[in-house]
Amino acid sequence: MRLILQLIRPARVSTPVGPYTPAVRAGDFVVVSGQLGLSEGALIEGGVAAQVTQAVRNIAALLDQHSLSLSDVVKTTVLLADIGDYAVMNEAYVAAFGDHRPARAAFAVAGLPLGALVEIEAWAFSSSS
Repeated sequence: MRLILQLIRPARVSTPVGPYTPAVRAGDFVVVSGQLGLSEGALIEGGVAAQVTQAVRNIAALLDQHSLSLSDVVKTTVLLADIGDYAVMNEAYVAAFGDHRPARAAFAVAGLPLGALVEIEAWAFSSSS
């Protein structure tokens, strides 16, 4: 069986800050590249909570291109510029995802593009590919 990839480039999400595709459909999965708290090409103000909220909005917009939503997300990876922001990130993450709890990894990194405080990657599952 040959895997067919479909690249997703919606107009409603900021232009990528690197040479990658924001989201790719691979069989029954839609993989969303790490999203920053970008809106209209700039990091939003308000700290890590605001950036988490915007990053999740960006993920939702990318998923919407395939009639998927945050409730279809099965795994996320959260990168933090400062592990001291873990509790604040968790509060904003829970507010954004509601009662849905995908599997998740979260860890600190030495730095993120554009000086972002957080980056979130997501994998969503669609049984109707």
